[in-house]
Amino acid sequence: MPAEGLEKVLQYMTSVPAWYLATSVDGQPHVRPFSFAQIQDGKLWFVTATTKDVWQELLQNQLFEATSWWPGHGWLILRGKAGLIDEASPEMREAGWQHLEGLGEHYDGPNDETLVFFSADEPQAWICDHEEWVPVEL
Repeated sequence: MPAEGLEKVLQYMTSVPAWYLATSVDGQPHVRPFSFAQIQDGKLWFVTATTKDVWQELLQNQLFEATSWWPGHGWLILRGKAGLIDEASPEMREAGWQHLEGLGEHYDGPNDETLVFFSADEPQAWICDHEEWVPVEL
């Protein structure tokens, strides 16, 4: 996975207040805002909680799509399969917990059992600037 492409995807996701992640269960799409993304061990990682619908949906169907609009740059589409084995480093757990706490969510610290990190496995990404879609080599 070329680090340059992964860094570009991360930049599109973290340069805006929120980006959107979609799941689909039983043919019904579900879209919600996300705002935490981080790279660890050559993979893009996200945080959620086991109590949230998004986690329950990913357990049923690991395929997801995310999109981010970065004004002045274009938009990103990221497709992947959620890697459900939480391998978050202590530093990423701390960053994810702090991020969620900053959004007004409350957990019992970075090691709260309800916090879960999932990776973007088998990622594909495209960036569009209104004129053309450009694949991002991941």
